[in-house]
Amino acid sequence: MHGGDDLDDTSQKIIDAAMALVRDKGFMATTTKEIAKTAGVNECTLFRKFKSKKDIVLQGVAQTRWRADISPDIFKQVKWDLQADMEMYMRAYMDRMTPDFVKLSIGLRTPGLYEETEPYIMKVPQAFLSSFTSYLTRMCEMGRLPETDFEAAALAFFSAAFGYTFLQASFGKKLSGVDKEDYIKNSVQMFAKALVSPPDRN
Repeated sequence: MHGGDDLDDTSQKIIDAAMALVRDKGFMATTTKEIAKTAGVNECTLFRKFKSKKDIVLQGVAQTRWRADISPDIFKQVKWDLQADMEMYMRAYMDRMTPDFVKLSIGLRTPGLYEETEPYIMKVPQAFLSSFTSYLTRMCEMGRLPETDFEAAALAFFSAAFGYTFLQASFGKKLSGVDKEDYIKNSVQMFAKALVSPPDRN
């Protein structure tokens, strides 16, 4: 439950309260007083458990539960069928990278904090990119895909998944009414087609 951290319930409540407030208002606007109130503890208890607001947030971002639980393990259900597998990658990412997590990662980009939160935030795209690049390389080795720059292809595909998620989190249906499932199917079709017959570079 605590992402492998042996924290008592009070500490976890304080972390959960802080992360939810950072998500909703940003790091700068969140106060230790509010964190304590939201967690149902007094400020003295908060400072007995943690050195500072920054300390709470850094312990929170180190927990998988506050990173959308995206690791290479979630992309293991491959069938070696390009269309189905690419849909699985995009869906697995989008199901976990909810608007809440997008807002939280924006809230964690505060100067003075981002230098320390960046490696944790980067674990999400890294997990996707490394896993998907390996998948495409293996498909090529199996003779199911022609040789191309799989790292660039993985980056473009990830950007399509991230872009939709980010825009939905920012604007909801106001920008586009394209349903998530329709988006996944259509964009995967385009990417799969491009991968099977990449443009001639000569």
